[in-house]
Amino acid sequence: MLVDAEIDDSRLTRPFDPVEVAAELRGERVDSVDRRGKYLIVRFDSGRALLIHLRMTGSLRASALVGDPHRRALLTMDDGTHVAYKDVRRFGTWLLLEPGELDPYLAARLGEEPLLPTFTAKRLGERLAGRRAPLKAALLDQRTLAGLGNIYVDEALWYARLQPLREAGTLSPDEIRRLHRAIRKALELGVARQGSTLSDYRLPDGSSGSMQREFRAYGRSDRNGVGEPCDRCGTELSKTRVGGRSTWYCPRCQTL
Repeated sequence: MLVDAEIDDSRLTRPFDPVEVAAELRGERVDSVDRRGKYLIVRFDSGRALLIHLRMTGSLRASALVGDPHRRALLTMDDGTHVAYKDVRRFGTWLLLEPGELDPYLAARLGEEPLLPTFTAKRLGERLAGRRAPLKAALLDQRTLAGLGNIYVDEALWYARLQPLREAGTLSPDEIRRLHRAIRKALELGVARQGSTLSDYRLPDGSSGSMQREFRAYGRSDRNGVGEPCDRCGTELSKTRVGGRSTWYCPRCQTL
């Protein structure tokens, strides 16, 4: 049971008052913790749920993190243990939902889970059918697939040899199958490598992920925009922007 809750950053719960949200959390008993897309879900016996989005640098720590300037919230359990929320960039969010609100909230915002057996090439094709948006923008849309981020879309498109600016609804059945396999490959590799580590973020145990060592497209250019050679054909990788996000691809392997 949560015997105390402190939320020190108003950005974490906006537009709701962090003091009021903290007061509502006190006395709640945790039933289970799971995940949907990029959200962590803390379910309470009351039927309420706390929806946590870590964004870029958020993390939950089994410590009070006393004196840490990046601690944004602290939960205290009835056995005296602490769970602190740390977030360097302050992009993360907490949302307390009332009974019955969780499923409709997620259903309106998230598509299928790409690592579940129910996610097939056919289902992916149905999600992209008729879409005129650039392929990368369509894949970043969480309503298409849950959990795909900028890094993994670039990597999947490189594996599938598909151009990020390609109109999403124009893929052939063979290209859909390639993309389906590539999405799974990129995500499974990311999970196995514990994600990619940014300069201002480390895993809760102090270690770092190693996915950045596996990048085939994402981030592979210098400050002057000069791309590294493609691991497949040796062509200099190119950088552009799609849907407002920095995007890397091989102009030879991934043509329009």
